Amino acid sequence: MFKMIAIYKVPADINAFNDWYVSHTEIAKKVPLTKEIRISRVSGGPRGASDLHMVTELVFASKEDFKTAMSSPENMAAGKDAFTNYKDIVSVHFAEEEVIRL
Repeated sequence: MFKMIAIYKVPADINAFNDWYVSHTEIAKKVPLTKEIRISRVSGGPRGASDLHMVTELVFASKEDFKTAMSSPENMAAGKDAFTNYKDIVSVHFAEEEVIRL
């Protein structure tokens, strides 16, 4: 699996961010070839509070699907929306997933 991972730090106004994120997710749902969207809301860390608020992963079945999706107008719209509204707290990463089943 290939992923686009967006990591959001804690925003100054959590309620405003969460309201924005609902509409942002609707844009992200339109990115072609997305197999699933995984949203992790960070609740803390080993020492208590975390500086992270949320981690979102767009998951793709293959590297080819990932490349097609990343160059799509729909993905460009999602990126523009995120960086226009929350460029100071978001970082974006690309990854290939390895799963170790136990």
